[in-house]
Amino acid sequence: MAVGGDIRLVHLFDAKRWHITQIGTGRVTTDGHVHLGIAPTAAYTDAQITDYDYSAWQFVHRPPLTLTVRARADVSLGTAGFGLWNHPLSPDVRRFPRLPAAIWWFYGAPPTDLRLALGVPGHGWKAAVIDAAHWRALALAPVAPLLMLAMRSPRLYPPIYRRVQRVLKISEAALNVDLLHEMHTYRIEWRTDSAHFSVDDRLVHHCAFAPRAALGFIAWVDNQMMVATPQGAFRWGVIPCERPQSMTIQSITIESGISTK
Repeated sequence: MAVGGDIRLVHLFDAKRWHITQIGTGRVTTDGHVHLGIAPTAAYTDAQITDYDYSAWQFVHRPPLTLTVRARADVSLGTAGFGLWNHPLSPDVRRFPRLPAAIWWFYGAPPTDLRLALGVPGHGWKAAVIDAAHWRALALAPVAPLLMLAMRSPRLYPPIYRRVQRVLKISEAALNVDLLHEMHTYRIEWRTDSAHFSVDDRLVHHCAFAPRAALGFIAWVDNQMMVATPQGAFRWGVIPCERPQSMTIQSITIESGISTK
């Protein structure tokens, strides 16, 4: 799928444009809008759309571009969101993990605890950037166990992780979760050297760097939880879904260049 112009929802079920994933009770439907929903279950469940296929992993989006999504979600567990990433790891696909890169809007409900940015909670509704898919991040691997051990000290944690965060190119801003439950327009201006996040044309986050490698679009709702802390806590699991969770998307627009709207 070429970047540029309006990617319209009428094409959601066109296999040439979109890949639909429905796992467990997850369902993707459309009635002019797109609905991603999961129904009650104790097993892993996921409803998502991507513009890349799992058999090819061809990511086509590169900066500069403008991504605009108008959406709302009724979620209180698991994870949900939309944006661009390199699909580094997935519980439903057999594929070697890769270092992550993403520029997106991400929601994680407790007990999810992804403390990626110093001073930003590990759960909630966020504007986020990570670009760890490069050699400098990989070079941290040999000393990672020692760094995690050192960061268990409250005194050493901030200065050490501040440097680690710079290497991993992580930047996040916590947003009011009430925004997620209402219909809003979310825009990302992905530049070669920076990123701007806005909600209803109001700037909510600016990042002085951004991924440069190709990424793919994803929007999803699931019932998984993840824990990853600088102190070395890592855990993944499934939260029983006791009531329906959903996301409604009114529009998705991906335009090459930076929009002047």
